[in-house]
Amino acid sequence: MQNPSIFFAGLILLSLPAPRLLAYPPGVGILSKSENCLSCHVDNGPWKDDALTICDILDKETKLSLKQADGSFLIRVKRSEARTVLTVLGRVGNDQAAVPRRNGWLYLDPKTIPTSSLSKFAPGWEVNLPMSCRLLGDKLTNYPDARISVLPMTIRPTDAAQDAELTLQFMFTMGESMKNSPKEGMVGNYFVRKVQLQVIN
Repeated sequence: MQNPSIFFAGLILLSLPAPRLLAYPPGVGILSKSENCLSCHVDNGPWKDDALTICDILDKETKLSLKQADGSFLIRVKRSEARTVLTVLGRVGNDQAAVPRRNGWLYLDPKTIPTSSLSKFAPGWEVNLPMSCRLLGDKLTNYPDARISVLPMTIRPTDAAQDAELTLQFMFTMGESMKNSPKEGMVGNYFVRKVQLQVIN
């Protein structure tokens, strides 16, 4: 035995009880059949104003926005090829409200909610990060003075993929949800955007 102290330290760690696991964002359509975040959380925060809200999806390489004239987003991808986009969420720099502490978001195909599949993204599409939670504080040249979070997501349409419509559900939050009572202790605001996936053959 090269290092007995490391061996015994490992035994001690193995004997400790497993840590309690916490999930965030909540399991909309994944851990339950809930259709949106408001099944667990309240829409009671100071960030309701859409004009001060930043929600954007950018191409990772060009940093160009995929937003359409109607406010929805269009992500076009060649079949069997991968494309990485950036999910950008936050508030404009001159917002007078308190800064949200974090964002939680989920890309969801509403048709998959009743199914037993753990993946609620569009069927036939591979995705590495369809949901996440992130503290605000990232920087992006597109939004130099904003208070935002930025995270990449890579998607790839397989042979079975078809055009699809997703909802991007997201929340700005502050505080902590109480155990067994998630509608208490945390202030938040809920938003939804439409996202179109299009396969290029």
